[in-house]
Amino acid sequence: TEADVEAQERRRRTREKLRQQLRDGKLEERDVEIEVQQQGFPMLEMMQPPQGMEGPDFNFTEWLQEVMPKKKKRRTVHLHEARRVLVDEELKKLVDMDDVVSEALDRVENHGVIFIDELDKIAGDRGTVGPDVSREGVQRDLLPIVEGSTVQTRYGYVRTDHILFIAAGAFHISKPSDLIPELQGRFPIRVELQPLTEDDFVRIMTEPENALTKQYAALCAAEGATLEFAPDGVREVARIAAKVNERMENIGARRLHTVLTTLLEDVLFALPDHPEKHIVFDATRVRERLAKIADDEDLRRYIL
Repeated sequence: TEADVEAQERRRRTREKLRQQLRDGKLEERDVEIEVQQQGFPMLEMMQPPQGMEGPDFNFTEWLQEVMPKKKKRRTVHLHEARRVLVDEELKKLVDMDDVVSEALDRVENHGVIFIDELDKIAGDRGTVGPDVSREGVQRDLLPIVEGSTVQTRYGYVRTDHILFIAAGAFHISKPSDLIPELQGRFPIRVELQPLTEDDFVRIMTEPENALTKQYAALCAAEGATLEFAPDGVREVARIAAKVNERMENIGARRLHTVLTTLLEDVLFALPDHPEKHIVFDATRVRERLAKIADDEDLRRYIL
């Protein structure tokens, strides 16, 4: 009938109008209701069998998720969030996990890099009793993996023959020769790094995108204040950090965190009620705040 045709035309015009608004981004904050698949149950991770009991081609958690009925739930979210959720769900349907696992195993075996940090903590005098025995045991556990062996993982067997192993350690107390000879032989290239200098500290505080000075500036901006470090102020912080590292234990760039925390402690504490909304730290202000602490051995030991 004519009324039905007119109603259909109105619906078509309404759809076109909404489609145009959607393309123009005018509906991004509109709430919509979508039906999504419920995520995996947290209890499944607790039910996972111990390492080595699954087998190379069988994943207990994935199998349990497959056999259990899929549950749907309805969510009310903003339109832009709904688009992201639905796109993620559709992308997951296009991914073949068997191909992903196969490609991951191949890349690990042929292009993998394993970095072993704090290697100096397991170095000790050989042939002694006490804690050094367990240190040598850890070295002997690492030895077959570094030499090249087949390791069982939840996604299959991985051969470590062509994996690049890089080890690092401070070796302030122990030295590389304290490691067992077999492990020393598996790390034939040794590189000695120089301690961080004042210039290095300046670069660390200025060049990275998430440098500590920028993080503290963002923290102050949240309270409506601006924090600025003058170039000579950054240099002074770097000088004090390098000085404290020389006189005490050298903890590298971690020293910057303790120095900046001490420098900004009072400012951050009083920031909500602070009358000064533009805070500038130059060399003079840094010295006024840190000189006494940096020069006093007792204060330096427990604060910086």
